[in-house]
Amino acid sequence: MGQHLEKPLEQARHILKSTFGYDNFRHHQAEIINALINGHDALTLMPTGGGKSICYQIPALIRRGTAIVISPLIALMQDQVDALKQLGIKAAFLNSTLRPTTQREIEQDFLAGSFDLLYMAPERLLNKHMLKLIDQCDIALFAIDEAHCVSQWGHDFRKEYQQLSMLHTRYPRVPRIALTATADQRTRSEIIEQLALQKASVFVNSFDRPNINYAIAETGNSRDALWRFIDENHAGDAGIVYCLTRKNVEATAEWLNKKGHTALPYHAGLSQDVRSRNQQRFLREDGLIIVATIAFGMGIDKPDVRFVAHMNLPKNIESYYQETGRAGRDGTPSDAWMTYGLKDVINLRLFTENSDAEEQFKRVMFQKTDAMLGLCELTSCRRQALLAYFGETLEQPCGNCDNCLSPPETWDATIAAQKALSCIYRTHERFGTQYVINILTGKDDERIQHNGHDKLSTFDIGGEHSGAEWRGIFRQLIAHGYLATDTEGYGVLKLTQKAWPLLKRNETPQTVMLRKLRKPSKAKKKKAAASIQALPPQDQELFEALRTLRTKLAKEQNVPPYVIFPDKTLTEMAIVKPVTESQMLDISGVGETKLSRYGKVFMNEISHTD
Repeated sequence: MGQHLEKPLEQARHILKSTFGYDNFRHHQAEIINALINGHDALTLMPTGGGKSICYQIPALIRRGTAIVISPLIALMQDQVDALKQLGIKAAFLNSTLRPTTQREIEQDFLAGSFDLLYMAPERLLNKHMLKLIDQCDIALFAIDEAHCVSQWGHDFRKEYQQLSMLHTRYPRVPRIALTATADQRTRSEIIEQLALQKASVFVNSFDRPNINYAIAETGNSRDALWRFIDENHAGDAGIVYCLTRKNVEATAEWLNKKGHTALPYHAGLSQDVRSRNQQRFLREDGLIIVATIAFGMGIDKPDVRFVAHMNLPKNIESYYQETGRAGRDGTPSDAWMTYGLKDVINLRLFTENSDAEEQFKRVMFQKTDAMLGLCELTSCRRQALLAYFGETLEQPCGNCDNCLSPPETWDATIAAQKALSCIYRTHERFGTQYVINILTGKDDERIQHNGHDKLSTFDIGGEHSGAEWRGIFRQLIAHGYLATDTEGYGVLKLTQKAWPLLKRNETPQTVMLRKLRKPSKAKKKKAAASIQALPPQDQELFEALRTLRTKLAKEQNVPPYVIFPDKTLTEMAIVKPVTESQMLDISGVGETKLSRYGKVFMNEISHTD
């Protein structure tokens, strides 16, 4: 039995080196490939950039027939196919962006067995015409990418995914692999149930992305904070900035452009042409920033995104992890930076409360919101908490998040909390945060005087804290469950059951420890673009020359630069400086097809620049 399994694995290792240019499998790749080659189903959870695609691409090259890859991402199929063609792999996609004549030609080639891999969306796969075609072909395997889309608890739910269980009944002998980078235990169970993967081998890799630095900032002026973050750490780097609304996307992109960065907007309100053009520019040009709603990003495989910034609080940790995971797919140091404020906390709770979902669903969503808020207000290692959410234990603090690198100060906020809660109680839980803060700080305000609230015992008892500090206190009191907001959307503050022991004098209140507001750091010395930070100064010039050559070749072929070689491969070339074919083949990411296509031209550049 062992000998029978070894031969396909030897073949797989040969393909890994000769086609993809890598020496060793990572994570559980070898076991997953082995399972598929031998006709078994698999569910694979692997972090973004962990090498999920190779898990089905290599079996597709070994097994007889065509592998069908089901992806929800029509806009990205062409880039995925372009990348495979660069490796000498026969691949195609079928989607609505193609002309009818082209679609018919691809269907005929599919019937003739001309492809190793064929990409399509679930809607097309479920089409009767497509299923009849599939019935007539040899199918190597089905790869269901972004499998978390099957889950109603997830953040990218697609109802068509729930119909994909029919693959098991219609093609029982064809192995299936479902892949995702993000799924808590509830979502995993639903993927197995909905896709009929009860007999599948489950491979859960570490969710850790050690190259990503996580930082979450309390904000004063969030745009200024964003500018400082980009200017000090990522001048000239590619990045994604997420905003909650379309209006904020447009305004932030315009503002960044005025500040000297090329920033492109992306949201569902833009025309398909504009969205597609901006996405293509982001994928194919170096150093661009895309400013987007969450409509952007799933499946983006640009490896050199050096930062992901959130201008608002994501709905849950799955969304946060999925979105931050788009940074640093190549394993190079990258940043996940987030800024948020009191309004985000209130809006998140209102969004769930006001949805027309069933009560059970709302309860789950509230739990997920609480977990997200908990991650933000944490004073210990963020990575430990993030991994714990996905059921993984990190024994030691990571040393690569803001709380590890600059431990937050905490303070005994019991008296401040009592003042805040008492003021809300005395104004009969009818007002929002700013009004209550104005009372606490004794602001001369007509509305307060009209309501007689300048006569309250809580008027002007909070002058020891600034308005910004009070907003931080209220935000944390909501996050810690002492306060809630009304469900009508006015942001009116309400006391919770947890608040009463703090207010009742005959009870000993628990101590309330809160984070101190971080002051903005003083301007640091600007860093070089992250892509060249790892290089000694003498090699940086060569790296830039190789990048310029790569851009020229990519434009000639109308493909993203990274499908020719990613930055990581160029960095290794700049350090090793290969001058023979065998030396070039030793560079990670250089396989035989790429050697024959690009070996000479890159070696010429190396010898010329060196």
